[in-house]
Amino acid sequence: MGAEILMIGTELLLGQIEDTNAGYISRALAAKGINLYWKTTVGDNHARICEALERGLDRSDAVLCSGGLGPTQDDITRECVAEVLAAPLEYHEDLFQVIVERFRHRNRPLSDNNRRQAMLPRGAAPIYNPKGTAPGLIAECARGVVVCMPGVPIELHNMLDEVVIPYLRWKFGIGDTIFYRVLKVYGMGESRVDAAMGDLIAVCENPTVGLLASPDAVRVRIAARAADRVMAEALIAPVAEEVQRRLAPLASGMEFEADKE
Repeated sequence: MGAEILMIGTELLLGQIEDTNAGYISRALAAKGINLYWKTTVGDNHARICEALERGLDRSDAVLCSGGLGPTQDDITRECVAEVLAAPLEYHEDLFQVIVERFRHRNRPLSDNNRRQAMLPRGAAPIYNPKGTAPGLIAECARGVVVCMPGVPIELHNMLDEVVIPYLRWKFGIGDTIFYRVLKVYGMGESRVDAAMGDLIAVCENPTVGLLASPDAVRVRIAARAADRVMAEALIAPVAEEVQRRLAPLASGMEFEADKE
């Protein structure tokens, strides 16, 4: 199963808002064994959003969208999904009443354009939003799954953790998790580390080995997919020992970061 994330919003392209959602989604998917292969950022443009959705469905099993679910005229994610899936938007009174109650609870005025947020592509299921007013949606089709979540981080985090990831793991029969360890290597540049262990990077499949340069050290990431943490650690251990054996004579120091899962 391969997923793709589609970040929607002209403000992201202009750098007016830092895209923290993409990183959160990436980490959350990896921790639950969901492969993420693509990330696209697109502005609030109907044609380009549709193009990105089409491309995503052509190459991925699930496209996870963030942004464009508000009530204003430039919030067009719903319309684009409806067009790409050939599933016309339909109004859901029960969903609108949930939105009404959210506004009443927050003592905020409701505008007529908030009715747009109760429109879903035909056949799509709503994702209720306990942290805000914009519902998300899950739409299945023959080509895959499209998931839409709000761009507000706290709202996206809740939907992703509580609904979207459990749904994806159920939908695609994912039982594995991904666990990784990171070894910080001091006193060596990235090219020297790569030369010392390049064959491990090339041949290891589970666990995989990768490098990340940073100002203070070169980080060697060893990541394994397994049914549980114990099994993943068993896969990682011999590779980690081999990495340390190769680098110990060359590095000024090494240490593992806190375990990641």
